[in-house]
Amino acid sequence: MKVKVVCRKLYDYVRYDLKEIAFPSSLPDPPHIKKRRKLTWHERFLVLKEASRLYAASWVRDIGPDLRPNDYKKDDGTEDKSNGDKSRSTETEPSALEDIAVAARGGMETLRPALQRLYMTRASAYRDALKSFIEGYEEGIQQVMEKKEDSSKAQQEGNTDKNSA
Repeated sequence: MKVKVVCRKLYDYVRYDLKEIAFPSSLPDPPHIKKRRKLTWHERFLVLKEASRLYAASWVRDIGPDLRPNDYKKDDGTEDKSNGDKSRSTETEPSALEDIAVAARGGMETLRPALQRLYMTRASAYRDALKSFIEGYEEGIQQVMEKKEDSSKAQQEGNTDKNSA
């Protein structure tokens, strides 16, 4: 009799509880969320086609307007000079991500100095931010202390006036 109960409990555990532990069911969506309709096979194909085209284009160094026409404005000569200055500065100095990508292609010998430069620039930025925070904090403390001193002097002067009268 006991063996039958143990076997049934073990069977129920494997059937219900273990399945929930290994593959937990997700929580239901909140009531304000509207479910989207399922895509048709044709729409799925179009999404897959666009995603694969963009993935293949991402391997190209410069994704220009011919690959992503919706993301680029038409050139009608309305660009102001500040945008031109920005593009010139990015051409002369690569971003940290581009620097690391180029270094990664070169192997570990070139990647290590690039990562060290990145970490050193981040560390100096954090150090500078911390220094400016400490300076501001000290200035705030000095202001509070000055206000306390002024108020204590005013109270002492008020007390001496009352005592002399």
